Amino acid sequence: MAKKLKQASRKELQELKPYLEEWVDRTEKSEYIDEDPVQFMHAYEDKEDQLLAGFFAALMAWGRRDIVVNKVGDLLNRMDHRPADFIKNFTEADAARFEGFKHRTFKPVDIYWLTKILSSIENKYAGFENFWKHCYSHAENKSRELISVFHEEFFAMHPEAAQRTRKHISDSEKNSSCKRLYLFLKWSIREGSPVDLGIMDFMPASELMIPMDVHVGRQARVLGMLGRTYNDWKAVEELTGKLRQLDPEDPSKYDFALFGIGLSDEEIPERFVKNPEYLG
Repeated sequence: MAKKLKQASRKELQELKPYLEEWVDRTEKSEYIDEDPVQFMHAYEDKEDQLLAGFFAALMAWGRRDIVVNKVGDLLNRMDHRPADFIKNFTEADAARFEGFKHRTFKPVDIYWLTKILSSIENKYAGFENFWKHCYSHAENKSRELISVFHEEFFAMHPEAAQRTRKHISDSEKNSSCKRLYLFLKWSIREGSPVDLGIMDFMPASELMIPMDVHVGRQARVLGMLGRTYNDWKAVEELTGKLRQLDPEDPSKYDFALFGIGLSDEEIPERFVKNPEYLG
């Protein structure tokens, strides 16, 4: 049986807020962009280029950031650094460009199907945000979580897509943390940030869920903000609920704080440490 983690009380959460806000201020700076995959959104001026480059960058944000940046750069180079034009006009002959591409479990067949589906989306919905709007409206009408609807509608564009490719688009109804898709949404929706671009407005920032990775989960457990020991959808709901107590309008901004704390060599003040076994 898993050890029960200590959790911060509501009062202790409020006492923690200034510490987290300080870390947001320290981390959410333009310099952050240079070493992060979000740089590929900032590399373009056209919205559709930004969204499509950002989507692939977020899907591939898995492992060391420098390796992710190199791999995303490789992929966009194969698209002649014109992702919107390449994807909208994608043909079977273009599939050869993906030969030899590999990143983690991504193989050429996965890039092929993701690109083919995105091409159909671009041409049917006249823009990626319009597809997200469609999914958001459907999710609201059916009282379902957005990412599950996105997964379903995404692959409905090409039901014949390789089964192995489906694992690259998360599904919260299968208890996935959906980290990479909510990372993309954070990049695309949060406004007034030197890092996040705020170029989509189909949903408010208040509804964003925290992008849950191993580092965010670890720091949240240290601070007593997460009692669940697995980084799954239930953990995302639990942690985001705590963060909404601190800032109901912009809970996902604390991703910067938890990331910054985890990257720093500074010791967390002892009064905030609830579960020291997660330190280090």
